Amino acid sequence: MTTTASLLVSDHVDGSVYVASVPDGTVTGRLIGLHLSEHAGFLALPGGRVACVDDRRGELLVVDPFGDELVECTVPVAVPAEHLACDPSGRWLAVTTGLGNSAEPWSDLLTIVDLTTAEATRVRTRVGEPGVTVLGGGDPLVVLRHREPGMLAVHRFADLLTAPPGCPAVMPHAVLPLPDDGHGDAQDPESGQVFVATSEGVHSAHRAGDTLVAGKVIPWQSPGRGWYLRLDTRRRALWTTLRGGDPDPTRWPEWTNQAWHHDVETGRTLVTELGPGLVFRLALTRSHTAFTRIHPDGDELVLLGSDDTLRHVPLPAMDGAPQRGATPWDGVQRRAVAASPGSNWVAVTRGGHGEVHLIDAETGGEAHRLRTDTPLHHGGHVLLLSRNDGADGDPVGR
Repeated sequence: MTTTASLLVSDHVDGSVYVASVPDGTVTGRLIGLHLSEHAGFLALPGGRVACVDDRRGELLVVDPFGDELVECTVPVAVPAEHLACDPSGRWLAVTTGLGNSAEPWSDLLTIVDLTTAEATRVRTRVGEPGVTVLGGGDPLVVLRHREPGMLAVHRFADLLTAPPGCPAVMPHAVLPLPDDGHGDAQDPESGQVFVATSEGVHSAHRAGDTLVAGKVIPWQSPGRGWYLRLDTRRRALWTTLRGGDPDPTRWPEWTNQAWHHDVETGRTLVTELGPGLVFRLALTRSHTAFTRIHPDGDELVLLGSDDTLRHVPLPAMDGAPQRGATPWDGVQRRAVAASPGSNWVAVTRGGHGEVHLIDAETGGEAHRLRTDTPLHHGGHVLLLSRNDGADGDPVGR
């Protein structure tokens, strides 16, 4: 392949992952029978490679959309995968397990992987839906974010990798208390800090030897809270969407949404109104941050420029979209959004229609509409990347 930017589009229900060139939308490859763990998502690795988990086969895959062979390697891991992360070098990976289709947490399995040897070890930690980050260095650390009781649990990677067979239970080397409602994890490789979103704000901690030391709590500066954190590799900043209003999910059209941006170096925080409805994950282009907003009165792509200006791009309606008086999660279609920090392209899915809009963030114009032969149930999942766009500077799966 000679393309400089690629788009990975997953229909995790039908079990397909498409690879397309950007911006012309030409499908250059396809993986059939891959049921992506949508919650763990895609993880950008150095060299334009991508890691993801097949929840049906119980495999971690390393995919190279720019190589001669799409799948570079596979490694068995415990599923259902909840979160996926690596150390800044991209060598050491960790996969936590979550609910899957169960109503209550039931799995306590953690898989850690050495990609240089394709070795993997499974251990038991704590039942729940733990988040994870992997701190690098000569002795990598796996940091699990637990809830109820909330804590950051620190494990030495070497101890986990050499654990005996049989999925033994392991105890953390060190713990750091957190509120019980943590949800959302990020790591800044340059400073060695980890960040966790809670109702109180964003809790920070930094590595000190083989343990963590608590840092400051960054306030939300809003009545809402963030449920998702990601690192902006362009300017070393944290981003999320603050959701406010009545927590009743049937009142979702009235939820308030604000873009929250915190500069790690200066400590400056900026909050920007996005409008009511359902806004969740976000994507980072070279010069914009992209959000999709779903609302009964009309959906849109919201582009927040580096100069703090907003552009609203209308999106065609989805059959099966969330309705007033019902929840926005169950049995409905949604949208996924992706971008590369090395370009100005944004990809937005139209769930249930098998369509992906490729939009120029600079103009708001649609350059191409990719049509897949599967519906992209629930909006599917997407990743847009260039070979050397710096996306691997964010070592947490999205």
